[in-house]
Amino acid sequence: MDLFKAMGMSALLTLCIALVIGSQGTSGGSLAIYAITIDGLRFFWSWPVFICGSGLGWGIMLLQR
Repeated sequence: MDLFKAMGMSALLTLCIALVIGSQGTSGGSLAIYAITIDGLRFFWSWPVFICGSGLGWGIMLLQR
């Protein structure tokens, strides 16, 4: 269950970071931010930020046990 909580928070973190950096027209280097268009809705995403954020959040939740 902790992993799913961490993934939800990481998705929110990724959307915020990717929106700020991606809207400036850059890919963020190693962050690999790219634009996705689904049914006319355009948003930015980064798998490296999502994976690292999920791991960090999951680790913090495990330490709090």
